[in-house]
Amino acid sequence: MTVFDENYWSNRYKFGQTGWDIGYPSTPIVQFLDQIEKKEVEILIPGAGNGYEALYAFNCGFKNVNILDFSSEPLRRFKLKSPEFPDSNIHHEDFFYHNKNYDLILEQTFFCALDPSLRPKYVSKMIELLKPGGKLVGLLFNRVFDKDGPPFGGSLKEYQSLFEEKFHELSITNCYNSIPERAGAEFFFQAIKSKV
Repeated sequence: MTVFDENYWSNRYKFGQTGWDIGYPSTPIVQFLDQIEKKEVEILIPGAGNGYEALYAFNCGFKNVNILDFSSEPLRRFKLKSPEFPDSNIHHEDFFYHNKNYDLILEQTFFCALDPSLRPKYVSKMIELLKPGGKLVGLLFNRVFDKDGPPFGGSLKEYQSLFEEKFHELSITNCYNSIPERAGAEFFFQAIKSKV
């Protein structure tokens, strides 16, 4: 059985086994960020990898962007490419032990990298990390893969049952602006935590 620990992910980066890495910020995330006028919102991108979305947001004036990854390797690379990004906003740790609160958490190929048995724990942790009224926004695969993951896929019914139990409001739609390689294979979703 494969153990998806820090060594596993660091080796994937070191040996270029990063099929999820598209080399630029994901179009749906970019277009979502472009609609936000309030640049002071506190943002977390867990499983950020090479941090393309984080750097895009930072360069657009979002100064409270935080990235988190289990592996030190992509974070090291990110810092080399982005020396102006604040060290205090780069978190090398296990997502499930992170302890801070955010207005917005962006989901980009993190959920699908986790063993599916961790999905209920993921949802509970997101609720814990979000401020009242905070949003979890991003992309989920709308397909099941033939081979063992990661990535691990899923279905609309599964996602609805996972998120509706904890979140005040949930929207999951077919993603209309996916990158060409993922066209027709993604949902765009927004899950909002209750304000009380």
